[in-house]
Amino acid sequence: MKIVITGASGLVGRWIVKAAEAAGHQVTALARPDWHLGDRPDLRGHDALIHAAFQHEPGRYRGGEGDDPSAFLRANLDGSITLFEAAREAGLARVLFLSTRAVHDGHPEGSPLPDDLAPHPTSLYGEVKSRAEAALAAMARPDFRTASLRPTGVFGPGQPQKWAGLIGDFLNLRPTPSRVATEVHGADLAEAALLVLGDPAMGGSYNVSDLVLDHHDLLAGVAALTGSPARPPMRADPTPLRIAHCDRLHALGWEPQGLLRLHEDLPQIIAESRPA
Repeated sequence: MKIVITGASGLVGRWIVKAAEAAGHQVTALARPDWHLGDRPDLRGHDALIHAAFQHEPGRYRGGEGDDPSAFLRANLDGSITLFEAAREAGLARVLFLSTRAVHDGHPEGSPLPDDLAPHPTSLYGEVKSRAEAALAAMARPDFRTASLRPTGVFGPGQPQKWAGLIGDFLNLRPTPSRVATEVHGADLAEAALLVLGDPAMGGSYNVSDLVLDHHDLLAGVAALTGSPARPPMRADPTPLRIAHCDRLHALGWEPQGLLRLHEDLPQIIAESRPA
């Protein structure tokens, strides 16, 4: 396939580009500074679009609008709809949108999150993603397949390193918080994206989640590799977690390798978390 990937230089987009090229697809990467959300690119000659671009304050998704929610809406909602319309007008057969698990933040703590659960966002970030999901779904037709991925937190090597602050504090013997969260490795997310793009029944939403990871276990691994005398924080209570069920992906043969990849990549993640 000839696939257009937006946000190709971003944390998630880089993983998707790498996986798509390794699978033999021809990739057109759209990324800053040559392309911005809101631009209407000429997508003729392509088969599919994976939209992974998102404009936000550095390091922030929830709250990523900063002090300019209007610009945040224009870029991420209006810009995404403009892109979806360009794909449809150019005759692309499939569009996959990278949404977020944050569309479910308003559901009660401890709730299971099935693939088809209706969104209940509590942040502007989650609202923008859910509204973009709905706009894309409304465009679907037999010759224009659409779907949304709802990933949880994404980890893996690469800059900016999401755990740099946490690991840096730990290695410098500063306090680290007790926390447990759901995570998925970037390579597993990329594999999920390609599976959905090839799904004959592509449509609706697909959850993407793998590990339940406690800071205690992550930082115990850091201590083991570095010889740090720091003590990991106490384990956190996992009961309030909203666990996403990934039944649709598993039915497509998705087998995430997050724990193995974490062990393999932790030395590089630690190196990326140290001051240059």
